[in-house]
This record gives sequence, structure tokens and C-alpha cells, in this order.
Amino acid sequence: MAAAAGVPVRVCHQEIVKFDLEIKAAVQDIRDCPGPLSALTELNAAVKEKFRHLRGRIQELEQMAREQDKESEKQALLQEVENHKKQMLSNQAAWRKANLACKIAIDNAEKDQLLQGRDSLRQRKTTKESLAESASNITESLMGISRMMSQQVQQSKETVQTLANSSRTILEANEEFKSMSGTIQLGRKLITKYNRRELTDKLLIFLALALFLATVLYILKKRLFPFL
Repeated sequence: MAAAAGVPVRVCHQEIVKFDLEIKAAVQDIRDCPGPLSALTELNAAVKEKFRHLRGRIQELEQMAREQDKESEKQALLQEVENHKKQMLSNQAAWRKANLACKIAIDNAEKDQLLQGRDSLRQRKTTKESLAESASNITESLMGISRMMSQQVQQSKETVQTLANSSRTILEANEEFKSMSGTIQLGRKLITKYNRRELTDKLLIFLALALFLATVLYILKKRLFPFL
């Protein structure tokens, strides 16, 4: 750009370069946008605004070029304007490609999310079925345990009843033993009494026999030896 172009031309040129760099950065942001579509819409709105400012500055630069007195400066500025327009068209093409790539990426991501959602639903369904089966198995196990406990309780009742019957039998046997013990004690007393009576009878018989013999001896003595 010629030095005689003036400060306004330089300022306009600097603003064009600034908007060009901002548009390139915004296009890269669109290309890297992970979504959702609302975020892409916001980025596109910002890019449109930058293109509007860029287009305005290029038009200003073109107007300044046409107002130049020297033909050489005029042609040089018009050439710069043409270059800026080409660069703007290149940015617009890059912008369209970035939007297309971003939308494809967002669509693929949404499809993946849908597939993951279906897989998640399928997995949750499988998990629910598995939980239901586990619950059914647990219920059957609990019912089996309940039946076993019921059988154990019944067996315990029968055991307690058997023990009660055995205890009653033992008590009855104990009572019989006590009764027999009394009878045995009474028999022992009777045997002792009979033994004593037998001893007394033997003594009485011995005394009676002695008395009899003495009487017989006395009678014989009187008859055989009357002089004695």
C-alpha cells in the first residue's frame, strides 16, 4: 500500500486483517464444535456478524481507492480490495465446509447417543430381567429355608413331646421305685420281726423242752428211786 494513501486507509486495512483473523478463528471453533446445534447456531451468528463488519470495511477500502487522485495508488488499493474479497470468499467456503463437518459430527454423535441409549435401555431391560430372576431365585431359596425351618420346628415339637413323655415315664418309674422301696422296707421290717419271733419261738421251745425233760427226769426219779 502506498504511503500517500493516508491514515484512514491504513486503519481500514488493519481492521480488515483483524476481522479476517477473527473469522478464521471462529471457523476453526465451528469445525471443533462438539455440539449441540444451539452452540453451533451461536457460533454461526457470531461469524455472520464478523463477515458483515469485514464486508463493510472492504467496501470502505474500495470507496477510498476510487477516491484516490493518483491512478497508481488507486489501482494498488483496488488490487488490495480484490485480494481481500477473494480472501473473504475463501473464508466463506471454509465456513460452509466447517458447518457441514460440524453438523455431520453432531449427527453422528446424536446417532451414537441414540444407539447408546438403546443399548442402555436394552442393558437396563436385561438388568431388570436379571434382577427379577435373582429375586425369584431368592424367593424360592427363602421359601425352601422356610420349609426347612418349619420341618425343624415340627421335629423340635416332636422331640419336646418325646422328652415330655420320657420325663413322665421316668417320673412314673420313680414313683413306682418309691412305692417298691416302701414295700421293700416294710418287707425288711417284717423279715426282721419274723426273725426275732423265730428266735423267741426257738427259745420258748428250748425252755419248754428243758422243762419237759426236767419233769420226765423228776417222775423217773420218784418212781425209780423213791428213797432218794
